[in-house]
Amino acid sequence: MRIISGKYKGKALEGFDLNGTRPTMDRVKESLFGIIQNHIKDSICLDLFAGSGALGLEALSNGANNCYFVDYNLDAIQTVKHNYRKLQVQETATFLKQDYEQALQYFHQNHISFDLIFLDPPYSEHLIQNCLNFIEKYHLLNDFGIIICEYESETFESAYTCIKEKEYGSKKIKIYQRM
Repeated sequence: MRIISGKYKGKALEGFDLNGTRPTMDRVKESLFGIIQNHIKDSICLDLFAGSGALGLEALSNGANNCYFVDYNLDAIQTVKHNYRKLQVQETATFLKQDYEQALQYFHQNHISFDLIFLDPPYSEHLIQNCLNFIEKYHLLNDFGIIICEYESETFESAYTCIKEKEYGSKKIKIYQRM
């Protein structure tokens, strides 16, 4: 697992074997970042189910200003911090060991909103719909911001506009934008 583009391109990441995580494959990540490249520069990102932090770190590598990494698993948060230090990332990052509902409520209470949100929860838990509901209810997505949902078989809907859907074998990506 590595950073596939941007200023940290080629640098290796740890955490592909974290218990309870499933890293985004490089070919999926490369395609995804090709699709969202015009939304990354100077953005504030949320990597909600961070795992190793690969998606948020990729965004920082491609010009995002700041990323919030959230995971309930202490090993995952420690791995994200390790990867952040190992890459010598210069951009700002915040690390929260919290349940996704607590984190979304925290962002709401602290008036923090995002330009780019990565939702890549454990597939078997079917959490995307609940996440989208909280994001919409708490107004956590900035105007023209996007939400990237990675899933397998889950069905969900959003008040935001779906701008892209792609399949990579059993994995699917759906991207919503707040117009």
